[in-house]
Amino acid sequence: MSTVKLRELAHSRTGDKGDTSNISVIAFKPEDYPRLLEALTVERVAEHFAELLGDDAPRVLRYELPKVHGLNFVLPGILKGGVTRSLALDAHGKALGAALLDIDV
Repeated sequence: MSTVKLRELAHSRTGDKGDTSNISVIAFKPEDYPRLLEALTVERVAEHFAELLGDDAPRVLRYELPKVHGLNFVLPGILKGGVTRSLALDAHGKALGAALLDIDV
């Protein structure tokens, strides 16, 4: 199986609450869902965002959504206080979904 960017197989949606962001990754085709399950582990996503999460961030959580062929990742602490407290240019974390789609799978 050849390696491709995740964006070739899936799209993403993001949301936020406080300093927590969630990123949903949904396969374009149902037959690609097993590849997402295998490639997008909690450890891989945490490693991809390690610089933003920092050492003191709580663990990344993964929820499987087989009926929609997707995964939802919850990243506590990644928004550094959220919209009202963060000095980040993207305090909502909308760019995080695009960043995750840059992973090779």
